[in-house]
Amino acid sequence: MLHTHITLPRTNVELITYLMDNAAVEPERRRPLVLICPGGGYSFLSAREAEPIALRLNALGLQAVVMRYSVAPARYPTQLHEAAEAMAYCRAHAEEWLCNPEKIAIMGFSAGGHAACSLGVFWHTLPEGEACRPNAMILSYPVISGGEFAHRGSFECLLGERHDELADALSLEKCVTENTPPTFLWHTWEDELVPVENSLLLACALRRNGIPCEMHIFQKGRHGLSLANEEVYSAANAAERPECRPWIDMAARWFKAL
Repeated sequence: MLHTHITLPRTNVELITYLMDNAAVEPERRRPLVLICPGGGYSFLSAREAEPIALRLNALGLQAVVMRYSVAPARYPTQLHEAAEAMAYCRAHAEEWLCNPEKIAIMGFSAGGHAACSLGVFWHTLPEGEACRPNAMILSYPVISGGEFAHRGSFECLLGERHDELADALSLEKCVTENTPPTFLWHTWEDELVPVENSLLLACALRRNGIPCEMHIFQKGRHGLSLANEEVYSAANAAERPECRPWIDMAARWFKAL
């Protein structure tokens, strides 16, 4: 296992790697890799959407990297440029990290889903070009829309005084094009913090643009479930929803099959 902290030279974003060395299997196996963006409303980074996710992805046969992107008072487009540098860095180190450079996904939770999806819809406009292109997006209860169904706190932390100017432009369901990568979405119907309409609006935009998408909506479950198990919540916590736990297995199968 290569477990290390890396600070990237241009944006100073920190990456934490969880990379298997393949000693127990084929030494030269190239695994898919997932770049993880934890949630936290662009005001902090949620620990339960970082290392526990990376370790679970390892158990499912995927390399994983956690990106500790900037939060408030850092403003847009800081996070987009950090994600672009992080994705390009992962791709440049694919051989060293025993991963497939053409199978690198970006995964995001809540506001981290907005950060991840921003790279997915805007990568082709950035200086890194193809080097920062995600091959797929895996979005968990993501913040997407800046309109009626917005999680306003996330947009305020991201945009600050430019909120009214930029909220519509960063309503990502309006930014999907033929360049957007295939997407896996999951949400809960009763999410009261980030309404399920965020995922529904994005899914409709993907459909209109012919982008492959798999979406799962679970009826029960509050916002921020992560793995929805005892690794991220106490056994007595009402947020623990066993029926939601399969999402990560489904996402891994979907990504591997692309």
